[in-house]
Amino acid sequence: MIDVLVIGGGNAALCAALMAREAGASVMVLESAPREWRGGNSQHTRNLRCMHDAPQDVLLEAYPEEEFWQDLLKVTGGITNEHLARVAIRHSATCRDWMRKHGVNFQPPLSGTLHLARTNAFFMGGGKALINAYYRSAEALGVDIRYDCTVDALELDGGRFVAARIGDTRIEARTCVLASGGFESNLAWLREAWGQNERGEWPADNFLIRGTRYNMGVLLRYMIDAGADIIGDPSQSHCVAIDARAPLYDGGICTRIDCVSLGVVVNRDAQRFYDEGEDFWPKRYAIWGRLTAMQPGQIAYSIIDAKAVGRFMPPVFPGTKANTLEELARAVGLDEAAFVDTIKQYNAACRIGTFDHTVLDDCHTEGVTPAKTHWARPIDTAPFYAYPVRPGITFTYLGLKVDEDATVHFGGQPSPNLFAAGEMMAGNVLGKGYTAGVGMTIGTAFGRIAGTSAAAAALNKNEGARREAA
Repeated sequence: MIDVLVIGGGNAALCAALMAREAGASVMVLESAPREWRGGNSQHTRNLRCMHDAPQDVLLEAYPEEEFWQDLLKVTGGITNEHLARVAIRHSATCRDWMRKHGVNFQPPLSGTLHLARTNAFFMGGGKALINAYYRSAEALGVDIRYDCTVDALELDGGRFVAARIGDTRIEARTCVLASGGFESNLAWLREAWGQNERGEWPADNFLIRGTRYNMGVLLRYMIDAGADIIGDPSQSHCVAIDARAPLYDGGICTRIDCVSLGVVVNRDAQRFYDEGEDFWPKRYAIWGRLTAMQPGQIAYSIIDAKAVGRFMPPVFPGTKANTLEELARAVGLDEAAFVDTIKQYNAACRIGTFDHTVLDDCHTEGVTPAKTHWARPIDTAPFYAYPVRPGITFTYLGLKVDEDATVHFGGQPSPNLFAAGEMMAGNVLGKGYTAGVGMTIGTAFGRIAGTSAAAAALNKNEGARREAA
């Protein structure tokens, strides 16, 4: 019988598999995707947010635990389990040497990501390289990896895991780690979670999925129905404003629109609706998907002028370009008079100080709602650009409640042999909001913890069986 069965094939799952194998357990990984699409959302990632008390190779200065915690507290609005959050934060200080041992290389942040030079360690080659490195290491260590294996049910005895089922196939294991992601690819479930708004729209009908098409939430739904303790709001997610021209699935990082803080954002009525300069973009980019989801038609337009060009990571699709504001409005289908009036009001409200996009500068607005609190400069230099954006769901926050050992609970009682990691339990730390790289922090920390816990539970049982046999 297998010691540790890991269900899932992304970062958290592979961290669990590697740790369990290093602990001496036999391990099988079941990945629902085919080999060429393996890795879940992790293949689209770039970096890991890391606590550090002094400069460390690719990380500048210091990013202590308390600052990391305060950053997380701010974006979640306090909807987080502080104990589990701090477990992940502390773990982020020590995991990179282990990652390197398994073939992950790091590099300094690229141009356009300099706000993260102090807080985030970037993977050389991105998430795809990280995933491939982990798979190579797992194979070398003898982990049994199986693709195209969608587990649709579990056999449970109370809170104890017995076996996983893939159709009529039954796979027994002494312990199990659930790391099969959220339900963001399940459009029907998203529609159910978001419901209908006051305008009679179904917002989720206009959502795009930034990541994998394979996170359908099958096991999450099964566990909810089986009475596992859950946490999180089903409508909350890592939800980014991405290019409205992006594909329905797997658009990844290149579809993100990163010029929001350098200009203004208007809805289809040509009205601004939120402070574009509230904070540094890495701390605020993940709120704009939800903000856009609340707008009519779930569509908005990020507007910049020539002064912003070269100051942000360019997306894969070029912006609509025009030499006048009137021409730009016509090109994207906005009411010309309303759009020009919005920009004129904003321009008149700008109080220009010393513009510096690397700090919270003193360029702000006065007398306009919503205010823009930093980086406010008039949009007055042709050519002008517009980028259409829609909500892009990366992963959902509804998940399984766990403890510091990554143990799944049923009615408040810990399972003896069932653990969870990654997006399937990220809602314990992320009740809402997001800050760049923290998803990989959670997945790496609790993946490694879950693998260690599962191996310990399995090997202890093995020891008990051997003693009984003796």
